[in-house]
Amino acid sequence: MEHKFPHRKKGLNIVIVGCGKVGLSLVDKLSKENHDITIIDRDAGKVQDITNLFDVNGVVGNGANFSTLQEAGIDNADILIAVTNSDELNLLCCVVAKRVTDCAVIARVRTPEYSQDAAYLKSKLGLAMIINPDLESAREISRILCLPSAVGVTPFARGLAEMIRFRIPEGNRLDGRRLRELGQELAGAVLICAVERGGEVYIPDGSFLLKAGDVVSFIAPTRGSKQFLRRIGLETHQVRDALIIGGSKTGYYLAKQLLRVGVNVELIESNRQHCEELSTQLPKATILNGDGTDADLLREAGIEHVGAVVPLTGIDEENIMLTLHTQAVSRAKVVTKINRIMFPEAIDRLNLGSVVYPKALVTDAIVAYVRSRNASKDSSNIETLLHLFDNRVEAIEFVASESSPVVGRPLRDLPTRDHLLVACIGHKGNILIPGGDDAIQPGDSVIIVTTHTGLSDLSDILA
Repeated sequence: MEHKFPHRKKGLNIVIVGCGKVGLSLVDKLSKENHDITIIDRDAGKVQDITNLFDVNGVVGNGANFSTLQEAGIDNADILIAVTNSDELNLLCCVVAKRVTDCAVIARVRTPEYSQDAAYLKSKLGLAMIINPDLESAREISRILCLPSAVGVTPFARGLAEMIRFRIPEGNRLDGRRLRELGQELAGAVLICAVERGGEVYIPDGSFLLKAGDVVSFIAPTRGSKQFLRRIGLETHQVRDALIIGGSKTGYYLAKQLLRVGVNVELIESNRQHCEELSTQLPKATILNGDGTDADLLREAGIEHVGAVVPLTGIDEENIMLTLHTQAVSRAKVVTKINRIMFPEAIDRLNLGSVVYPKALVTDAIVAYVRSRNASKDSSNIETLLHLFDNRVEAIEFVASESSPVVGRPLRDLPTRDHLLVACIGHKGNILIPGGDDAIQPGDSVIIVTTHTGLSDLSDILA
């Protein structure tokens, strides 16, 4: 269903350089939000395919070439997004664009050496954002392994609040209970804000009956999440050891983060030279040279007893098969990285548990920036955007300003849209699960969970 917001500004002029997976995903999302989009790529076939699929303009050429950018309308662009497979080309595109226009520029940068200098590059090159899909994936996986009962963990309000997604096990104390009966478990510090069951998604009220197998999303202050999970009988201790299969950029970033928090790391990589490099870069990790899909090698590496297994081979099908194999021989927590989001329903039926989509992480971050840029500067900014349940639910963090029409009014007096929850308010460093008497104040972080898509301003929550 399309939702109209009559006060919204006209869409932005956006130039996207690169027609790969991320570029295609961005075109898909942003074109649905009424932005004027021009794509640039050296591959004429890719440009033709995308312009046939979507109502966008296409230019064949080098995105770092001034004449190519002019042909794409850079003089009138609001944002340039460079997401080619080359970090250097992405940065160069942004530099050239900034030389000739005041548009905001965003670069996808994956190389660890560049990522270490991300703040410096962002400042010196005038970038609005540097986004690294491998680093963001590693952070997401690391958060899950620190809370292995969770399917997913997303921070909000600068890390003071988080949204946790978990599946209700058979026989759990939540099975067969209505939300209004959970006073002791919820204790006023947790809000269950979305439930997926049998392919349907619900924004639940107090009468909603929970069942085993439901995928539940709740939001809470960071310190309260583990307390709630312990109260309902789920494991909250981080894993002690992890087996990473594949020495990709994501594997490197993940190993580095896990070692930092005291997790023992074993990593399997098939390329011997790369193993030697990883041994130097990760001296505290155990690096094994071999085929990570070899069942005997996995057994020797301790797959039957390790606390977590993360397949990062770079091939989705291999990652999925490794996940299924691990589930058959071990009780390890498994997180599966999938690069292509082509058959989400089939993947859901496999019950892989925690699945991380790098493309979705990058797309959500960029779409959040674009929406914030497109909204009224005097009303609110989008800090975080999270798509849930195959894009059917959005969790959005806004920062309210004095001019917002929702400020200073008790929530019970706000005529909010159906299928929408004001899930959490961050006020001066404190996190509040709000009730009807609470009011949003200027500067507050406000987290909205809704089945409506495309909200770009806090006032969009009003009916």
